Amino acid sequence: MSWKTHIEGGIATLTLDHPPLNILTRAVLGGLRESLATLAATADLRVVLLTAAGKHFSAGADVGEHLPPEYAELIPEFCDTLESLVSFPLPVIAAVRGRCLGGGFELAMAADVIVAGEGATFGQPEILLGVTAPVACVLLPRLAQHGFAAELLFTGDAVSSTRARQAGAVQHVVADAAVEDEALAIARRIARHSAVAVRATKQTLLDAAARPRAEALRAASDYYVNTLMNTHDALEGLKAFLEKRPAAWRHQ
Repeated sequence: MSWKTHIEGGIATLTLDHPPLNILTRAVLGGLRESLATLAATADLRVVLLTAAGKHFSAGADVGEHLPPEYAELIPEFCDTLESLVSFPLPVIAAVRGRCLGGGFELAMAADVIVAGEGATFGQPEILLGVTAPVACVLLPRLAQHGFAAELLFTGDAVSSTRARQAGAVQHVVADAAVEDEALAIARRIARHSAVAVRATKQTLLDAAARPRAEALRAASDYYVNTLMNTHDALEGLKAFLEKRPAAWRHQ
């Protein structure tokens, strides 16, 4: 199996293990979709930590599968897979070391938070092969400065994790040896909370991104009033605060 899953304390660690460069084949993408579907149904899960085995996060998609006739299946599958990660009902944190290129960078940018090592490199080299990076063309300008996205997509050049952070594509840069620890520390801070509240926050963020501001505000209000406040944990958290005691989450 190319994906290994470990769940502990409300945190699912999903590790890409496809040596030596963690290439994203159609089979690997299918495994990711299956893993995400299983995790989405885990009621008390609060956060997913996306990691990769070996020295490099991922050097990208399988170039051989971009050729006829497989490209007709690969590209839609790739886009659908990353959409399932973007729209996953819980926060996703990507821990990135080494090369994070092409489809690998697209995989990382589908997460909510990226923690990168000082030696990590990010790039979209597809244009060097005469093609484009469809997911990056959609996601990267939404995450970072337009000029940063355009430069990477048009030149095919890779940049350092520091440059990616300055542009807003990466949230944390730490020593390479500390990447997983830092990402896990963030995951643990999220996992302190009710799964209901975490899911509600992710749903509201996703919904707001797809709507005009005024409509998004109405939708956020409706979700809070009609869905969130009908859960045990919302009332428990508010009562616990007023009663000056720790909340007892049921994650429902």
